[in-house]
Amino acid sequence: MIKTALISVSNKEGIVDFASQLAKLGVKIISTGNTAKLLKENKIDVILVSDITKFPEMLEGRVKSIHPNIFSGILADRKNKKHLAELNKIKVDPMDMVVVNFYDFEDAIRQKLNFGEMIENIDIGGPSLARAAAKNHKDVLVVVDKSDYNEILEKIKNKKINNEDRMRLAAKAFSLTAHYDCLINWYFNNLSKNYYPDKLNITFKKIQNLRYGENPHQTAAFYQDIFTEPGCVAAAKQLGGKELSYNNILDIDAAFELVKEFEKPAAAVIKHTNPSGVACAGTIEEAYNKAHQADPKSAFGCVVALNRNCNAKTAELMKPLFIEVVVCPRFEKEALEMLKDKKNMRLLEAGSIKKLNKKYDLRKVTGGLLAQFEPNIQLGQKNLKVVTKRKPTKEEVKAMIFAWKVNKHVKSNSVVFAKDDVTVGIGAGQMSRVDAVNIAVMKSEGKIYGSVMSSDAFFPFRDGVDQSAKAGVTAIIQPGGSIRDEEVIKAANEHNIAMVFTGTRLFKH
Repeated sequence: MIKTALISVSNKEGIVDFASQLAKLGVKIISTGNTAKLLKENKIDVILVSDITKFPEMLEGRVKSIHPNIFSGILADRKNKKHLAELNKIKVDPMDMVVVNFYDFEDAIRQKLNFGEMIENIDIGGPSLARAAAKNHKDVLVVVDKSDYNEILEKIKNKKINNEDRMRLAAKAFSLTAHYDCLINWYFNNLSKNYYPDKLNITFKKIQNLRYGENPHQTAAFYQDIFTEPGCVAAAKQLGGKELSYNNILDIDAAFELVKEFEKPAAAVIKHTNPSGVACAGTIEEAYNKAHQADPKSAFGCVVALNRNCNAKTAELMKPLFIEVVVCPRFEKEALEMLKDKKNMRLLEAGSIKKLNKKYDLRKVTGGLLAQFEPNIQLGQKNLKVVTKRKPTKEEVKAMIFAWKVNKHVKSNSVVFAKDDVTVGIGAGQMSRVDAVNIAVMKSEGKIYGSVMSSDAFFPFRDGVDQSAKAGVTAIIQPGGSIRDEEVIKAANEHNIAMVFTGTRLFKH
Protein backbone atom coordinates (compact mmCIF):
# COMPACT_ATOMS: atom_id res chain seq x y z
CA MET A 1 0.00 0.00 0.00
CA ILE A 2 2.78 2.44 0.92
CA LYS A 3 5.84 2.04 -1.29
CA THR A 4 7.31 5.55 -1.29
CA ALA A 5 7.30 8.25 1.40
CA LEU A 6 8.54 11.84 1.20
CA ILE A 7 9.68 13.05 4.63
CA SER A 8 10.50 16.73 5.24
CA VAL A 9 9.97 17.93 8.79
CA SER A 10 10.97 21.00 10.77
CA ASN A 11 10.06 19.42 14.13
CA LYS A 12 12.07 16.21 14.08
CA GLU A 13 10.74 14.73 17.31
CA GLY A 14 9.98 11.02 16.74
CA ILE A 15 10.90 11.11 13.07
CA VAL A 16 13.97 8.83 13.29
CA ASP A 17 12.02 5.98 14.86
CA PHE A 18 9.10 6.50 12.48
CA ALA A 19 11.32 6.51 9.39
CA SER A 20 13.28 3.52 10.69
CA GLN A 21 10.08 1.50 11.07
CA LEU A 22 8.92 2.55 7.61
CA ALA A 23 12.24 1.43 6.13
CA LYS A 24 11.90 -1.98 7.83
CA LEU A 25 8.50 -2.31 6.15
CA GLY A 26 10.19 -1.77 2.78
CA VAL A 27 9.09 1.81 2.26
CA LYS A 28 11.44 3.86 0.08
CA ILE A 29 12.19 7.19 1.78
CA ILE A 30 12.79 10.46 -0.02
CA SER A 31 13.95 13.41 2.06
CA THR A 32 15.37 16.92 2.10
CA GLY A 33 18.12 18.92 3.79
CA ASN A 34 18.54 18.47 7.53
CA THR A 35 15.86 15.77 7.70
CA ALA A 36 17.80 13.65 5.21
CA LYS A 37 21.03 14.32 7.10
CA LEU A 38 19.49 13.18 10.40
CA LEU A 39 18.06 10.01 8.87
CA LYS A 40 21.38 9.13 7.23
CA GLU A 41 23.20 9.67 10.52
CA ASN A 42 20.88 7.06 11.99
CA LYS A 43 21.72 4.59 9.20
CA ILE A 44 18.41 4.93 7.35
CA ASP A 45 18.62 4.75 3.58
CA VAL A 46 17.44 7.99 2.03
CA ILE A 47 17.00 9.25 -1.52
CA LEU A 48 17.66 12.98 -1.69
CA VAL A 49 15.03 15.19 -3.26
CA SER A 50 17.77 16.68 -5.41
CA ASP A 51 18.37 13.22 -6.92
CA ILE A 52 14.79 13.24 -8.16
CA THR A 53 14.58 16.89 -9.21
CA LYS A 54 18.11 16.84 -10.72
CA PHE A 55 18.37 20.27 -9.19
CA PRO A 56 20.34 21.37 -6.10
CA GLU A 57 18.78 23.12 -3.12
CA MET A 58 18.81 26.85 -3.82
CA LEU A 59 18.61 30.23 -2.15
CA GLU A 60 19.95 29.00 1.19
CA GLY A 61 17.26 26.32 1.42
CA ARG A 62 14.32 28.49 0.36
CA VAL A 63 13.86 26.22 -2.66
CA LYS A 64 14.15 22.47 -2.04
CA SER A 65 11.07 20.45 -2.81
CA ILE A 66 9.15 22.86 -5.06
CA HIS A 67 9.68 21.12 -8.39
CA PRO A 68 7.46 19.35 -10.99
CA ASN A 69 9.22 16.03 -10.36
CA ILE A 70 8.08 16.16 -6.73
CA PHE A 71 4.61 17.60 -7.11
CA SER A 72 3.70 15.46 -10.11
CA GLY A 73 4.57 12.37 -8.02
CA ILE A 74 2.22 13.60 -5.29
CA LEU A 75 -0.64 14.91 -7.42
CA ALA A 76 -0.90 12.19 -10.06
CA ASP A 77 -4.27 10.41 -10.13
CA ARG A 78 -3.42 6.70 -10.02
CA LYS A 79 -6.58 5.81 -11.96
CA ASN A 80 -5.78 8.25 -14.74
CA LYS A 81 -3.71 6.49 -17.43
CA LYS A 82 -2.63 9.81 -18.93
CA HIS A 83 -1.20 10.93 -15.57
CA LEU A 84 0.70 7.67 -15.15
CA ALA A 85 2.05 7.88 -18.70
CA GLU A 86 3.35 11.39 -18.01
CA LEU A 87 5.07 10.19 -14.82
CA ASN A 88 6.63 7.33 -16.75
CA LYS A 89 7.86 9.75 -19.41
CA ILE A 90 9.77 11.89 -16.87
CA LYS A 91 10.81 8.77 -14.88
CA VAL A 92 9.10 9.82 -11.63
CA ASP A 93 7.50 7.29 -9.28
CA PRO A 94 4.17 8.10 -7.59
CA MET A 95 4.50 9.04 -3.92
CA ASP A 96 2.24 7.20 -1.49
CA MET A 97 2.92 9.19 1.66
CA VAL A 98 4.00 12.73 2.56
CA VAL A 99 5.24 13.37 6.11
CA VAL A 100 5.69 17.06 6.75
CA ASN A 101 5.48 19.81 9.37
CA PHE A 102 6.33 23.50 9.17
CA TYR A 103 8.73 26.12 10.50
CA ASP A 104 7.32 27.20 13.86
CA PHE A 105 5.97 30.65 12.98
CA GLU A 106 3.84 30.68 16.14
CA ASP A 107 6.93 30.31 18.32
CA ALA A 108 8.72 32.97 16.28
CA ILE A 109 5.91 35.42 17.13
CA ARG A 110 6.19 34.54 20.82
CA GLN A 111 9.95 35.14 20.69
CA LYS A 112 9.30 38.57 19.09
CA LEU A 113 11.95 38.00 16.44
CA ASN A 114 12.84 40.88 14.17
CA PHE A 115 11.04 41.27 10.85
CA GLY A 116 13.79 39.67 8.78
CA GLU A 117 13.86 36.61 11.05
CA MET A 118 10.08 36.39 10.92
CA ILE A 119 10.14 36.31 7.13
CA GLU A 120 12.60 33.41 7.19
CA ASN A 121 10.23 31.53 9.50
CA ILE A 122 7.46 31.53 6.89
CA ASP A 123 7.45 28.01 5.47
CA ILE A 124 6.63 27.70 1.77
CA GLY A 125 7.56 24.14 0.82
CA GLY A 126 5.97 22.42 3.82
CA PRO A 127 2.45 23.85 3.40
CA SER A 128 2.65 23.31 -0.36
CA LEU A 129 3.53 19.63 0.08
CA ALA A 130 0.81 19.17 2.70
CA ARG A 131 -1.86 20.80 0.52
CA ALA A 132 -0.89 18.77 -2.53
CA ALA A 133 -0.94 15.48 -0.61
CA ALA A 134 -4.23 16.37 1.09
CA LYS A 135 -5.82 17.22 -2.24
CA ASN A 136 -4.80 13.80 -3.59
CA HIS A 137 -5.56 12.00 -0.31
CA LYS A 138 -7.26 9.07 -2.04
CA ASP A 139 -3.82 8.10 -3.35
CA VAL A 140 -1.45 9.85 -0.92
CA LEU A 141 -1.40 9.51 2.85
CA VAL A 142 -0.57 12.91 4.38
CA VAL A 143 0.91 13.05 7.90
CA VAL A 144 1.36 16.43 9.59
CA ASP A 145 1.10 15.46 13.26
CA LYS A 146 3.74 13.44 15.09
CA SER A 147 1.08 12.06 17.45
CA ASP A 148 -0.23 10.05 14.47
CA TYR A 149 3.07 8.24 13.79
CA ASN A 150 2.45 5.13 15.90
CA GLU A 151 -1.13 4.62 14.76
CA ILE A 152 -0.13 4.98 11.12
CA LEU A 153 2.71 2.47 11.51
CA GLU A 154 0.30 -0.08 12.96
CA LYS A 155 -2.16 0.46 10.14
CA ILE A 156 0.56 0.12 7.50
CA LYS A 157 1.81 -3.08 9.13
CA ASN A 158 -1.69 -4.54 9.19
CA LYS A 159 -2.71 -3.09 5.80
CA LYS A 160 -5.73 -1.41 7.37
CA ILE A 161 -5.51 2.14 6.04
CA ASN A 162 -8.94 3.01 4.68
CA ASN A 163 -10.61 5.96 3.00
CA GLU A 164 -11.84 7.27 6.36
CA ASP A 165 -8.23 7.43 7.63
CA ARG A 166 -7.13 9.22 4.48
CA MET A 167 -9.95 11.75 4.74
CA ARG A 168 -9.27 12.38 8.44
CA LEU A 169 -5.57 12.98 7.84
CA ALA A 170 -6.32 15.24 4.88
CA ALA A 171 -8.70 17.29 7.03
CA LYS A 172 -5.96 17.62 9.66
CA ALA A 173 -3.50 18.80 6.99
CA PHE A 174 -5.88 21.43 5.63
CA SER A 175 -6.62 22.53 9.19
CA LEU A 176 -2.89 23.00 9.82
CA THR A 177 -2.28 24.97 6.61
CA ALA A 178 -5.29 27.20 7.33
CA HIS A 179 -4.10 27.76 10.91
CA TYR A 180 -0.57 28.51 9.69
CA ASP A 181 -1.75 31.06 7.13
CA CYS A 182 -4.00 32.70 9.73
CA LEU A 183 -0.98 33.24 11.98
CA ILE A 184 0.99 34.85 9.17
CA ASN A 185 -2.03 36.95 8.17
CA TRP A 186 -2.49 38.05 11.81
CA TYR A 187 1.19 39.04 12.04
CA PHE A 188 1.07 41.22 8.92
CA ASN A 189 -2.29 42.78 9.85
CA ASN A 190 -0.92 43.61 13.29
CA LEU A 191 2.22 45.20 11.84
CA SER A 192 0.19 47.29 9.43
CA LYS A 193 -2.44 48.11 12.12
CA ASN A 194 -5.12 46.67 9.86
CA TYR A 195 -7.47 45.72 12.70
CA TYR A 196 -10.57 45.37 10.52
CA PRO A 197 -9.43 43.66 7.31
CA ASP A 198 -11.85 42.92 4.48
CA LYS A 199 -11.46 39.24 5.30
CA LEU A 200 -11.06 38.45 9.00
CA ASN A 201 -9.18 35.17 9.45
CA ILE A 202 -9.03 33.88 13.01
CA THR A 203 -7.59 30.71 14.49
CA PHE A 204 -7.97 29.07 17.90
CA LYS A 205 -6.90 25.76 19.40
CA LYS A 206 -9.21 23.49 21.35
CA ILE A 207 -8.68 23.22 25.08
CA GLN A 208 -11.40 20.70 25.78
CA ASN A 209 -14.78 19.31 24.83
CA LEU A 210 -17.52 20.33 27.25
CA ARG A 211 -20.26 18.10 28.61
CA TYR A 212 -22.83 20.33 26.92
CA GLY A 213 -23.50 23.96 26.05
CA GLU A 214 -25.72 26.51 27.75
CA ASN A 215 -28.36 23.76 27.97
CA PRO A 216 -28.07 19.94 28.02
CA HIS A 217 -29.43 19.58 24.46
CA GLN A 218 -26.52 21.66 23.06
CA THR A 219 -22.99 20.41 22.35
CA ALA A 220 -19.97 22.64 23.06
CA ALA A 221 -16.18 22.93 23.18
CA PHE A 222 -13.74 25.48 24.62
CA TYR A 223 -11.08 27.04 22.36
CA GLN A 224 -8.09 29.14 23.29
CA ASP A 225 -6.62 32.15 21.52
CA ILE A 226 -3.19 31.16 20.18
CA PHE A 227 -1.43 33.96 22.05
CA THR A 228 -3.31 33.71 25.33
CA GLU A 229 -1.21 34.81 28.30
CA PRO A 230 -1.62 34.04 32.02
CA GLY A 231 -4.30 35.99 33.81
CA CYS A 232 -7.47 34.92 32.03
CA VAL A 233 -9.96 32.06 31.98
CA ALA A 234 -8.51 30.49 28.82
CA ALA A 235 -5.09 30.16 30.48
CA ALA A 236 -6.38 29.03 33.87
CA LYS A 237 -5.40 25.68 35.36
CA GLN A 238 -8.09 23.67 37.13
CA LEU A 239 -6.86 22.22 40.43
CA GLY A 240 -9.99 20.61 41.75
CA GLY A 241 -13.71 20.03 41.41
CA LYS A 242 -16.03 18.86 38.66
CA GLU A 243 -15.49 19.45 34.96
CA LEU A 244 -16.16 23.02 33.88
CA SER A 245 -19.37 23.74 32.05
CA TYR A 246 -20.03 26.20 29.21
CA ASN A 247 -21.86 28.53 31.60
CA ASN A 248 -19.09 28.22 34.21
CA ILE A 249 -16.57 29.49 31.68
CA LEU A 250 -18.70 32.51 30.78
CA ASP A 251 -19.17 33.34 34.47
CA ILE A 252 -15.47 32.88 35.28
CA ASP A 253 -14.51 35.23 32.47
CA ALA A 254 -17.01 37.85 33.65
CA ALA A 255 -15.85 37.56 37.27
CA PHE A 256 -12.10 37.59 36.71
CA GLU A 257 -12.18 40.44 34.19
CA LEU A 258 -14.13 42.48 36.75
CA VAL A 259 -11.67 42.09 39.63
CA LYS A 260 -8.83 43.10 37.29
CA GLU A 261 -10.27 46.62 37.44
CA PHE A 262 -8.93 47.18 40.96
CA GLU A 263 -5.47 47.71 42.42
CA LYS A 264 -6.63 47.01 45.98
CA PRO A 265 -7.62 43.48 47.07
CA ALA A 266 -10.95 42.85 45.35
CA ALA A 267 -13.54 40.10 45.11
CA ALA A 268 -16.52 39.61 42.81
CA VAL A 269 -19.46 37.24 43.22
CA ILE A 270 -21.07 36.43 39.86
CA LYS A 271 -24.37 34.85 38.85
CA HIS A 272 -25.31 34.44 35.18
CA THR A 273 -22.44 36.75 34.10
CA ASN A 274 -23.67 39.63 36.32
CA PRO A 275 -22.19 40.56 39.70
CA SER A 276 -24.36 40.13 42.78
CA GLY A 277 -21.65 41.69 44.93
CA VAL A 278 -18.25 43.35 44.47
CA ALA A 279 -15.94 44.74 47.13
CA CYS A 280 -12.47 46.12 47.73
CA ALA A 281 -10.79 46.02 51.15
CA GLY A 282 -7.47 45.95 52.94
CA THR A 283 -7.26 42.15 52.76
CA ILE A 284 -8.62 39.64 50.28
CA GLU A 285 -10.60 37.79 52.95
CA GLU A 286 -12.34 41.02 53.96
CA ALA A 287 -13.04 41.89 50.31
CA TYR A 288 -14.56 38.45 49.71
CA ASN A 289 -16.70 38.57 52.84
CA LYS A 290 -18.09 42.00 51.94
CA ALA A 291 -18.75 40.97 48.33
CA HIS A 292 -20.64 37.86 49.43
CA GLN A 293 -22.65 39.70 52.09
CA ALA A 294 -23.68 42.38 49.58
CA ASP A 295 -26.35 39.95 48.31
CA PRO A 296 -26.01 36.57 50.04
CA LYS A 297 -29.32 35.28 48.66
CA SER A 298 -28.18 35.71 45.04
CA ALA A 299 -24.74 34.30 45.85
CA PHE A 300 -26.10 30.73 46.17
CA GLY A 301 -24.31 28.64 43.51
CA CYS A 302 -22.08 31.53 42.43
CA VAL A 303 -18.69 32.00 40.80
CA VAL A 304 -16.17 33.89 42.95
CA ALA A 305 -13.16 35.78 41.57
CA LEU A 306 -10.29 37.22 43.60
CA ASN A 307 -7.53 39.50 42.38
CA ARG A 308 -5.18 38.21 45.07
CA ASN A 309 -4.10 34.69 46.01
CA CYS A 310 -6.71 32.72 47.91
CA ASN A 311 -5.43 32.29 51.46
CA ALA A 312 -6.62 30.08 54.33
CA LYS A 313 -8.77 32.81 55.90
CA THR A 314 -10.67 33.33 52.64
CA ALA A 315 -11.03 29.58 52.09
CA GLU A 316 -12.43 29.17 55.59
CA LEU A 317 -15.15 31.73 54.80
CA MET A 318 -15.98 29.93 51.54
CA LYS A 319 -16.00 26.35 52.78
CA PRO A 320 -19.50 26.23 54.36
CA LEU A 321 -21.14 27.81 51.28
CA PHE A 322 -22.39 26.49 47.95
CA ILE A 323 -19.95 28.01 45.46
CA GLU A 324 -19.63 26.60 41.94
CA VAL A 325 -16.19 28.03 41.07
CA VAL A 326 -13.37 29.98 42.68
CA VAL A 327 -10.86 31.66 40.36
CA CYS A 328 -7.80 33.58 41.55
CA PRO A 329 -4.14 34.11 40.59
CA ARG A 330 -3.02 31.28 42.91
CA PHE A 331 -4.25 29.13 45.82
CA GLU A 332 -2.01 29.07 48.86
CA LYS A 333 -1.28 25.53 50.06
CA GLU A 334 -3.50 25.55 53.14
CA ALA A 335 -6.40 27.12 51.21
CA LEU A 336 -6.13 24.54 48.44
CA GLU A 337 -6.14 21.64 50.89
CA MET A 338 -9.17 23.09 52.64
CA LEU A 339 -11.24 23.66 49.47
CA LYS A 340 -10.21 20.47 47.65
CA ASP A 341 -12.34 18.58 50.16
CA LYS A 342 -15.39 20.10 48.43
CA LYS A 343 -15.49 17.79 45.41
CA ASN A 344 -18.00 19.82 43.44
CA MET A 345 -16.25 23.18 43.89
CA ARG A 346 -14.12 23.94 40.85
CA LEU A 347 -10.81 25.64 41.69
CA LEU A 348 -8.97 27.60 38.99
CA GLU A 349 -5.55 29.25 39.11
CA ALA A 350 -5.40 31.94 36.41
CA GLY A 351 -1.85 33.16 37.01
CA SER A 352 -0.62 36.72 37.45
CA ILE A 353 -3.15 39.39 36.57
CA LYS A 354 -2.48 41.43 33.45
CA LYS A 355 -4.69 44.11 31.97
CA LEU A 356 -4.40 44.49 28.21
CA ASN A 357 -4.57 47.96 26.74
CA LYS A 358 -6.84 46.67 23.99
CA LYS A 359 -8.97 43.57 23.81
CA TYR A 360 -10.29 42.20 20.53
CA ASP A 361 -13.90 41.29 21.16
CA LEU A 362 -15.67 38.91 18.77
CA ARG A 363 -19.38 38.11 18.94
CA LYS A 364 -21.09 35.57 16.71
CA VAL A 365 -24.49 36.37 15.24
CA THR A 366 -26.56 34.25 12.87
CA GLY A 367 -24.80 34.42 9.52
CA GLY A 368 -22.02 36.73 10.64
CA LEU A 369 -19.52 38.01 13.19
CA LEU A 370 -19.14 41.31 15.01
CA ALA A 371 -15.63 42.53 15.84
CA GLN A 372 -14.59 45.44 18.04
CA PHE A 373 -11.60 46.65 19.98
CA GLU A 374 -12.31 47.23 23.63
CA PRO A 375 -9.81 49.72 25.06
CA ASN A 376 -8.95 49.71 28.74
CA ILE A 377 -10.76 52.91 29.71
CA GLN A 378 -9.53 54.56 32.88
CA LEU A 379 -11.46 57.14 34.87
CA GLY A 380 -10.17 59.70 37.35
CA GLN A 381 -11.42 62.90 38.93
CA LYS A 382 -10.11 64.96 36.00
CA ASN A 383 -12.46 63.06 33.63
CA LEU A 384 -15.54 64.02 35.62
CA LYS A 385 -17.68 66.99 34.63
CA VAL A 386 -19.73 68.29 37.54
CA VAL A 387 -23.14 69.39 36.21
CA THR A 388 -25.07 70.08 39.45
CA LYS A 389 -25.00 72.92 41.94
CA ARG A 390 -23.49 70.69 44.58
CA LYS A 391 -20.03 69.28 43.89
CA PRO A 392 -19.33 65.73 45.06
CA THR A 393 -17.13 65.20 48.09
CA LYS A 394 -13.85 63.31 47.81
CA GLU A 395 -15.52 60.28 49.38
CA GLU A 396 -18.35 60.45 46.85
CA VAL A 397 -15.93 60.71 43.93
CA LYS A 398 -14.04 57.67 45.19
CA ALA A 399 -17.29 55.72 45.57
CA MET A 400 -18.53 56.80 42.13
CA ILE A 401 -15.35 55.63 40.43
CA PHE A 402 -15.65 52.28 42.22
CA ALA A 403 -19.30 51.93 41.14
CA TRP A 404 -18.40 52.98 37.57
CA LYS A 405 -15.73 50.28 37.33
CA VAL A 406 -18.23 47.64 38.43
CA ASN A 407 -20.85 49.07 36.05
CA LYS A 408 -18.55 48.33 33.09
CA HIS A 409 -19.15 44.63 33.75
CA VAL A 410 -22.92 44.61 34.28
CA LYS A 411 -25.30 43.80 31.41
CA SER A 412 -27.22 46.87 30.21
CA ASN A 413 -29.49 48.62 30.99
CA SER A 414 -27.82 48.72 34.39
CA VAL A 415 -27.20 50.74 37.51
CA VAL A 416 -24.82 50.10 40.41
CA PHE A 417 -25.15 51.53 43.93
CA ALA A 418 -22.05 51.53 46.12
CA LYS A 419 -20.48 52.97 49.24
CA ASP A 420 -17.23 52.32 51.09
CA ASP A 421 -15.87 50.19 48.20
CA VAL A 422 -18.79 47.74 48.33
CA THR A 423 -21.79 47.36 46.05
CA VAL A 424 -25.06 47.75 47.95
CA GLY A 425 -27.46 47.30 45.03
CA ILE A 426 -27.18 46.20 41.39
CA GLY A 427 -29.89 46.43 38.75
CA ALA A 428 -28.86 44.55 35.63
CA GLY A 429 -30.18 43.86 32.15
CA GLN A 430 -33.48 45.73 32.27
CA MET A 431 -35.42 47.11 29.32
CA SER A 432 -36.16 50.29 31.29
CA ARG A 433 -33.55 52.23 33.27
CA VAL A 434 -35.97 53.16 36.02
CA ASP A 435 -36.82 49.45 36.40
CA ALA A 436 -33.09 48.75 36.87
CA VAL A 437 -33.09 51.38 39.64
CA ASN A 438 -36.20 49.91 41.28
CA ILE A 439 -34.83 46.36 41.19
CA ALA A 440 -31.50 47.46 42.70
CA VAL A 441 -33.33 49.37 45.45
CA MET A 442 -35.54 46.36 46.18
CA LYS A 443 -32.60 43.93 46.30
CA SER A 444 -30.52 46.22 48.54
CA GLU A 445 -32.97 45.80 51.44
CA GLY A 446 -32.41 49.33 52.73
CA LYS A 447 -28.63 49.48 52.31
CA ILE A 448 -28.68 52.17 49.60
CA TYR A 449 -29.08 55.13 51.97
CA GLY A 450 -25.93 57.27 51.77
CA SER A 451 -24.61 55.50 48.66
CA VAL A 452 -23.73 56.73 45.17
CA MET A 453 -25.15 55.44 41.91
CA SER A 454 -23.53 54.69 38.55
CA SER A 455 -25.62 54.39 35.40
CA ASP A 456 -24.13 52.73 32.31
CA ALA A 457 -25.94 55.18 29.98
CA PHE A 458 -27.78 58.47 30.24
CA PHE A 459 -31.17 58.85 31.93
CA PRO A 460 -33.89 59.31 29.30
CA PHE A 461 -36.20 60.73 31.97
CA ARG A 462 -35.84 62.10 35.49
CA ASP A 463 -37.71 59.17 37.07
CA GLY A 464 -34.52 57.17 37.68
CA VAL A 465 -33.04 60.09 39.61
CA ASP A 466 -36.23 60.61 41.60
CA GLN A 467 -36.38 56.94 42.58
CA SER A 468 -32.73 56.80 43.62
CA ALA A 469 -33.19 59.96 45.69
CA LYS A 470 -36.06 58.30 47.57
CA ALA A 471 -33.68 55.43 48.41
CA GLY A 472 -31.10 57.86 49.84
CA VAL A 473 -28.52 58.28 47.06
CA THR A 474 -26.21 61.29 47.49
CA ALA A 475 -24.32 61.35 44.16
CA ILE A 476 -24.73 60.01 40.62
CA ILE A 477 -22.19 59.25 37.89
CA GLN A 478 -23.46 58.82 34.32
CA PRO A 479 -22.32 59.51 30.73
CA GLY A 480 -24.76 62.32 29.98
CA GLY A 481 -25.89 63.08 26.44
CA SER A 482 -29.68 62.78 26.77
CA ILE A 483 -31.98 65.33 25.14
CA ARG A 484 -33.45 65.62 28.64
CA ASP A 485 -30.15 66.21 30.45
CA GLU A 486 -31.42 69.57 31.74
CA GLU A 487 -34.51 67.89 33.20
CA VAL A 488 -32.34 65.19 34.83
CA ILE A 489 -29.88 67.75 36.24
CA LYS A 490 -32.81 69.78 37.59
CA ALA A 491 -34.09 66.68 39.40
CA ALA A 492 -30.65 66.10 40.94
CA ASN A 493 -30.50 69.71 42.12
CA GLU A 494 -33.97 69.44 43.66
CA HIS A 495 -32.80 66.43 45.68
CA ASN A 496 -29.40 68.02 46.51
CA ILE A 497 -27.68 65.17 44.68
CA ALA A 498 -24.23 65.75 43.17
CA MET A 499 -24.07 64.57 39.57
CA VAL A 500 -21.11 64.13 37.25
CA PHE A 501 -20.91 63.27 33.54
CA THR A 502 -18.17 61.02 32.15
CA GLY A 503 -18.94 61.27 28.44
CA THR A 504 -18.36 57.50 28.17
CA ARG A 505 -21.21 55.04 27.78
CA LEU A 506 -20.76 51.55 29.28
CA PHE A 507 -23.29 49.41 27.41
CA LYS A 508 -22.60 45.70 27.72
CA HIS A 509 -24.95 43.56 25.61
